[in-house]
Amino acid sequence: MKSSFWSAGHRPTLIAAFLYFDLAFMVWVLLGPLAPEIAKTLGLTPAQKGLMVAVPTLAGAILRVVNGLLVDRIGPKRSGAISQVIVIVGLLFAWLHGVNSFAGTLALGVILGFAGASFAIALPLASRWYSGEHQGKAMGIAGMGNSGTVFASLFAPTLAKLFGWNAVLGLACIPLSIVFVAYMIMAKDAPDAPPAKPLAAYLEPLKMADAWWFMLFYAVTFGGFVGLASSLSINFTSEFGLTTVVAGYCNAGCVFAGSLVRPMGGALADRIGGIKTLSIVYVVAALALAGVSTGPSSLAVALGFFVVAMLALGTGNGAVFQLVPQRFRAEIGVMTGLVGFAGGIGGFYLASSLGFAKQLTGTYQAGFLIFAALALVALGGLTAVKRKWRTTWGAAIQGVRI
Repeated sequence: MKSSFWSAGHRPTLIAAFLYFDLAFMVWVLLGPLAPEIAKTLGLTPAQKGLMVAVPTLAGAILRVVNGLLVDRIGPKRSGAISQVIVIVGLLFAWLHGVNSFAGTLALGVILGFAGASFAIALPLASRWYSGEHQGKAMGIAGMGNSGTVFASLFAPTLAKLFGWNAVLGLACIPLSIVFVAYMIMAKDAPDAPPAKPLAAYLEPLKMADAWWFMLFYAVTFGGFVGLASSLSINFTSEFGLTTVVAGYCNAGCVFAGSLVRPMGGALADRIGGIKTLSIVYVVAALALAGVSTGPSSLAVALGFFVVAMLALGTGNGAVFQLVPQRFRAEIGVMTGLVGFAGGIGGFYLASSLGFAKQLTGTYQAGFLIFAALALVALGGLTAVKRKWRTTWGAAIQGVRI
């Protein structure tokens, strides 16, 4: 007989994991909504703006691997505490001393990368308390923390208008500090934590071609999601002349759409299969991004394309992680880190390439078109491997559609 989800596991830890993840993702993308004001103050070029919002994504990708190692060796609670202190201290320093140069924005971006790497801490923190029958619910609740990206778009531009963008860095420390205290009180490491793996174990899956395919698939879905989340405020202000506040609202709407459908993507993949879901996702995302690349003059049309793209990419994020545990059940912890790393690399590429495209050609169109082409490359790869997957490891899984 299955036990009730709420009576299983450790509810305070689950809530702490969600809160940590939510606020961490909020500050991870903080430079995106603030970018138009920062660029105006510091006189940044389009390429510099693109790189500024892309660096937190790249740093987060790299630090996810580092955090995975830390979690294995000192436990998720301590790892999360260290990461939160680094982010809070970094933001306080930036607020007190000011960010006065492009190099300063890049340094701040690296610090914010520790927030983006919370993925590799919050999920194991919650996961280890729950048995297999409750993993989906536990990961769904903890993983809802990616909705924190919406808060940055909603509130950062308004606060910047009222107090200046540098003050937003200090104001962000208030909710971060409150959550840190709650986290230290509520979070608790599970008593039956798995033993630490040797470093070589993290490289073992990379010997398998399927691991690389999953990394490509997530680089497009999550990379597209976080790359757009970081860049859309810049696009809306420069292409349509919106104020930073209105651009933030538009950005928040797009990000909310992509966040909302992530669990729905997993549910759809359970119903019709992850491969079929991803195939649809890549076609829809490619068409939407190609539509944006035509340079629509109407904000409503552009916003429509962006929302459709984010809905597709968000659905794809859920679908990828419906497939990964089926293929790499024994290596799921390692694969989560590797696939998450690839997603961050994809986000860095998209955000930085949009800036370079704007500087070199005067528009963002080439950046969107190239990423649309990458979605089609991912579709081609999926088409190439789907028959083999279904007839080998997929056929061995009873009751699960891939």
